[in-house]
Amino acid sequence: MPTSESGRVRRALVTLLAVIAVVAGVGIAINRGVGPLPNPEGCSAHVAGRVVDLSTEQAENASVIAAIGVRRGLPARAVSIALATAYQESKLVNLDHGDRDSLGLFQQRPSQGWGTARQIKDPYYAANRFYDELVKVHGYQSMRITDAAQQVQRSGYPDAYSAHAEDARALASALTGYSPAEFSCVVRHASAAAAPSSGSRAREVRRDLVHAFGRVPARAHDREVDVRVGGQQVHGWAIAHYLVAQADRLGVTEVAYDGRVWTAGDPSQRGWRHAAPSTGPAHRVRATVAR
Repeated sequence: MPTSESGRVRRALVTLLAVIAVVAGVGIAINRGVGPLPNPEGCSAHVAGRVVDLSTEQAENASVIAAIGVRRGLPARAVSIALATAYQESKLVNLDHGDRDSLGLFQQRPSQGWGTARQIKDPYYAANRFYDELVKVHGYQSMRITDAAQQVQRSGYPDAYSAHAEDARALASALTGYSPAEFSCVVRHASAAAAPSSGSRAREVRRDLVHAFGRVPARAHDREVDVRVGGQQVHGWAIAHYLVAQADRLGVTEVAYDGRVWTAGDPSQRGWRHAAPSTGPAHRVRATVAR
């Protein structure tokens, strides 16, 4: 090949590699939300220096698991065990398949008495069934997370749950309210497409809270849901974090509690912000829904 032609080929290759590098860099920036580009949708918990990143779907499922634990009055340790288990079994995704007839977040099997396929695919039911078995394990509160999980799951890989223990502990601490304002989501546009009006959206949010946490003193009016938590700050933050995790699904555009506020859209990239006094009393969790 003539020298001039070889030079042209080399220059073309260099140019191509440069273009590939730029495109790859832009892709990474978009994914990580660095520089002037917006952060991607998703959620994260920041607890004691540990960061746990979740997709919106994973966050919704994790917050359900935590809420059911809170509803049952279980310690955060129980929620940590449940989350580590769901991480290992399904990556916190509500699967419609698995080994043999395994289904759902915990890969529970209808043939083994965990419930019907329809029941197991309901995250609220599945979490309750997991806790039903966990509380039968004597001393689970002081066991290693992987050992307690294995007592329930009887997995062929008994040590697998340990890989998720640290993330599960951090996430449980945030979602049960013990780490205030340490769980947040980036939500571009809260949807709740199924709700025909803001009034029905607010009522749907109230019904959802009752489904997750049991009887809560919540009132739905116009575009707002107001939950009285009194001096139970931990419980208040569990509810507040749950509402943020479910914001996209329920059409929640703002959550205010304990002098902090989270807002959907561009402000959601900043997480929880210090709130103006007008955002409401400190002993109430207030959620605003989309029009």
